[in-house]
Amino acid sequence: MATEGAGPTPGEYIRHHLGHLATGKQTSVIDFTIVNIDSVVVNIVLGILVCWFLYSAARRATSGVPGRFQAFVELLVEMVDNQAKSVIHNAESRKVIAPMALVVFCWVFMMNFMDLIPVDLIPFIWAHGIPFVHDHTDSGLHAVFGMKDYMRVVPTADLSTTLGLSVSVLLMCLYYNIKIKGLGGWAHELVTAPFGTSKNPIGALVLGVVNFLMQMIEFVAKTVSHGMRLFGNLFAGELVFMLIALLGGYAALSISGGLFFVGHLIAGTIWALFHILVITLQAFIFMTLALIYLGQAHDAH
Repeated sequence: MATEGAGPTPGEYIRHHLGHLATGKQTSVIDFTIVNIDSVVVNIVLGILVCWFLYSAARRATSGVPGRFQAFVELLVEMVDNQAKSVIHNAESRKVIAPMALVVFCWVFMMNFMDLIPVDLIPFIWAHGIPFVHDHTDSGLHAVFGMKDYMRVVPTADLSTTLGLSVSVLLMCLYYNIKIKGLGGWAHELVTAPFGTSKNPIGALVLGVVNFLMQMIEFVAKTVSHGMRLFGNLFAGELVFMLIALLGGYAALSISGGLFFVGHLIAGTIWALFHILVITLQAFIFMTLALIYLGQAHDAH
């Protein structure tokens, strides 16, 4: 009982780790005045790394026997290109959409991959500094920047990131709807699909309103579900890693800590191996849904 109160409770530990380095404290479910700085910065850094990775692959590409790096990138490009060809039959559109899909897959994968970094490592460095360098009094990076010691490094576990990505896909869908079908053709589709129209003026008006509402509901539902699916899976994965980390904490505080430590190692290893599949699959699903939605924008009802 001597250690009671020496550290945060499990609930306090999780709540602290779910806190963002933000411009202010969010007081409502939706608050566009708050910017999660950690998510934005990690997003930008990972985006630059992905662009550098793909640029390096293109610069080193040769027509001879490819090396391992080139072969790996070629497999990625071929996978994405095959997915794009299966749902988007306009070759001109694929010149833009297929590279975009490749970047999205790599970018989302890298954001998801941040979940495999030990959950306390980067927050510890932010709050106290690099381990073993000094006595960790209060000279972490947050002291340099004058910001609180919150630091979440999994952007896709932040709803603002995933919904931002899905809204970007929505905007591209609107653009291609207008480009492929014309403004008049798309407007006609909005009031005639999916239930058609009627020769009776009153019936045509009623069906037009119903069709338009159904189309708006479809756009909103696809966008929200697109972002929520990615967020839900990565947020849940982050929580599981936090719970596993708590096993390690109990190992240090309890007499029977050896059992907790063994459980901590086993659970952490199993979940990390399983999570490699999860983060790859979620990146692929997000990319594929983006291609499907853009493909639907090319199809007439």
